[in-house]
Amino acid sequence: MAKRFPLQPKHPERICWGCDKYCAANELRCGNGAGRTLHPSEMLGDDWFDYGDWGIEDAEDPTAGDSDNGKGAP
Repeated sequence: MAKRFPLQPKHPERICWGCDKYCAANELRCGNGAGRTLHPSEMLGDDWFDYGDWGIEDAEDPTAGDSDNGKGAP
């Protein structure tokens, strides 16, 4: 099973997103001869997954639960 693809990683610039290995930007273990593959949020912005058909199922809403800080209603 492939690793779950993070929708909004904290530091996408530190990782190569070209395969399921998610290597550090200076390692690139897949050996495809290319440079680091950018995360879609680096190219398209933080709401990249809201538009288009990315094939990501059950994408979590990053703003869900912000109104009550996850503690529920008093």
